[in-house]
Amino acid sequence: MNYSIEQISDIVKGKLTGPGSVEIGQVSIDSRSLLHTSNVLFIAIRGDRHDGHRYIPDLIRRGVRAFLVEEIPSGDLPGKGSSFIKVDSSLDALQELASYHRKGFDIPVIGITGSNGKTIVKEWIYQVLSPDLKLARSPRSYNSQVGVPLSVLLMEEESDNGLFEAGISLPGEMERLEKIIMPTIGIITNIGEAHQEGFKTVEEKVRQKLLLFNDSQVIIYCRDHREIDTEIRNQSREVKLFTWSKGGNADLNIQKTYEEGQGTVLELEFRGTSFSVTIPFRDRASKENAMHVISLMLLMDYETLVIESRISQLSPVAMRLEMMTGRGDCTLINDSYNSDPASLAIALDYLNQQNLQQKRTLILSDIQQSGRDDKSLYASVAGMIRESNIDRFIGIGPSLSSVRSLFPADAEFYMSTGDFLDELHRFHFQNEAILVKGSRNFAFERIANRLQKKNHDTILEIDLNAMIHNLNVYRSLLPEKTAIMVMVKAFSYGSGAQEIANALQFQRVDYLCVAYPDEGVTLRNSGINLPILVMNPEITSFDLMLEHRLEPEIYSFRSLFSFLQALERNNQVSYPVHLKLETGMNRLGFRDEELDQLSEVLKQHDSINVRSIFSHLGSSDNELHDDYTRKQINAFKGMSDRIASQLKGKILKHILNSTGIERFPGAAFDMVRLGIGLYGISSTLEDKLLTVSTLRSTISQIKPLRKGDSVGYNRNFTAGQDMLVGIVPVGYADGLRRDLGHRGISFMVRDKEARVLGNLCMDMCMVDLTGLDAEEGDEVIIFGGTRPVSGFAADLDTIPYEVLAGLSERIKRVYYRE
Repeated sequence: MNYSIEQISDIVKGKLTGPGSVEIGQVSIDSRSLLHTSNVLFIAIRGDRHDGHRYIPDLIRRGVRAFLVEEIPSGDLPGKGSSFIKVDSSLDALQELASYHRKGFDIPVIGITGSNGKTIVKEWIYQVLSPDLKLARSPRSYNSQVGVPLSVLLMEEESDNGLFEAGISLPGEMERLEKIIMPTIGIITNIGEAHQEGFKTVEEKVRQKLLLFNDSQVIIYCRDHREIDTEIRNQSREVKLFTWSKGGNADLNIQKTYEEGQGTVLELEFRGTSFSVTIPFRDRASKENAMHVISLMLLMDYETLVIESRISQLSPVAMRLEMMTGRGDCTLINDSYNSDPASLAIALDYLNQQNLQQKRTLILSDIQQSGRDDKSLYASVAGMIRESNIDRFIGIGPSLSSVRSLFPADAEFYMSTGDFLDELHRFHFQNEAILVKGSRNFAFERIANRLQKKNHDTILEIDLNAMIHNLNVYRSLLPEKTAIMVMVKAFSYGSGAQEIANALQFQRVDYLCVAYPDEGVTLRNSGINLPILVMNPEITSFDLMLEHRLEPEIYSFRSLFSFLQALERNNQVSYPVHLKLETGMNRLGFRDEELDQLSEVLKQHDSINVRSIFSHLGSSDNELHDDYTRKQINAFKGMSDRIASQLKGKILKHILNSTGIERFPGAAFDMVRLGIGLYGISSTLEDKLLTVSTLRSTISQIKPLRKGDSVGYNRNFTAGQDMLVGIVPVGYADGLRRDLGHRGISFMVRDKEARVLGNLCMDMCMVDLTGLDAEEGDEVIIFGGTRPVSGFAADLDTIPYEVLAGLSERIKRVYYRE
């Protein structure tokens, strides 16, 4: 895009203050991920729990000079010469700008909606059409009221086609998106339960989604989805339909399907002509998604031979950035499924959010089918790299190699992935964050595999998007100004303290909490700057805590006087501490009869600043003890008020844990402590929270077991019939219980239960694969997905805390986000 701020003000009907000649080349709504400040228009959007207006002064200090706002900040702003467009609604203005931008293009635009598969269909369409066309498309799954306009604003003069997806969760939303996308070709993938809570009936949801195609020339869909077919054919206006079906009576019909190798053969009939395609997938969803792509290609008059060739080469869509531990204490960010300027900007933003290492490396392939000449394209890329403070750049591909003069003198270039891997031994990657970003045909997964730290085949996946969703669910339960402290003790419940803390810092939580000082020191050394409360501070570690700005829980006079001595030794004044009160848990904490003496001591020492007063609920998750919980809350209110009334300044009060937030939100006070709920574990919010952690492994070997054969140490299982046994590389050294086989525990293999047999070994276990049609190398889900850790823990007669916290650090943690 290329507009002056004066033009944008006219487009959105706003009131412009400041210079009108500022040129705008991009827009941003997120101050946290905004790295490139030149020619940026920051749009301050208000939401239920956030307000972009709060960050305007900081953005001005960082160099942003153009803002679209609902309210111009009062008071003195840093710098001079900033321009503001004032509007009634920033979101409406963003959408109006995107709609205006879309009207400037007279090109075909493909709009995709549906309950599932939108992003995969969009990316597969890009894969099959990009050899011939220059497509502007939604980055990843940008399909919301904000994501759609941001996507459409990426359309450029060179674009031959637009390719955008649209998702809705409430009636009335699609009309707004239709005015922005204005698709000429529509695809509705399917209809399902996703976001059904926003609609009275399935039929209403279908009607709302179909509003995207109000002015489309043609709609592609599967006739087998009865609700979709009925609603489309009941429309008052005439529109061309392109349908496919497994049951006949469609434009494109599936006559037969069968599995062949790792793929599926589809025998198809189109206008009396039969042909077959092979998709490199076997699951039902991939078959359906591929049929939408094939239908579009036929609509666009592609020859069947071309369709057969390109469909057979479809690659999986990794709709996420994966972060894992690399060799040499590096952090490896793997985004190797595509490469274009928009997704590169997103990946660079994510790279810069990581504070675990100061040094940053980018390994980038040629960007293909961009529609721009190499010099212009890579000059832009070079500018993005400079603004992202990349320390080392490695370019791979003939196009990048041909424009090496645009990049820093110490950048290195290779013609192919193989050439780079041949020279990989020359590189010393040590304590740095490495982003691997490549177009799919460069096979950058080979680079990621070589750079990642080698662990065994069992991994714990942590879905950061799900974790952030859960954080926002809890935020929605609280009064607006309630602060949130997040518990990251015990290696963040087994999920990895540094990585989780970094994500929480980016989400602007107010406090972190660890159990011991060493955990806090590790976070400080990893670039975490949030306030950190230490719940179990050893007296001998007080000097170390002061050195790393860690704030202690003070729970007794012994700990108080010892900390006062440490403050005196280190010449500290007004250092923040947190007072723990005993209200019924009968662990650590000051008792009611000690409060008067405590207040007197605190008033005599200005070296201490009481930052918060808190206590702990003993049974907030058990309704049988609700009266006792209320008694604790009332006791805490009275005790904390007594102390606070004797001291100066604002003191935060907090008593609620995760279940306390769910069941007693009226006792939120000034702050809450969120722990296990962040990971999707709850007795009351299961329908709203998402699963964060998935423990998965693989089948190392499959072998037959004859009737009477025994399995494992002590022969604790003997086959009563002929069986097939799979060996899975996970054992009690990884944190699983040795007696899983005696408790009737099963893992999931190909969506079916595979019972654990006998005693677990230190590094492996055995499962029953009889009748499962499993193969060596198949994935094994221990917990996660449709079988969350809460169910796994219940089968073990324990709690999810114990399962997660017990997982060995030798299990590789992989963090991903869309």
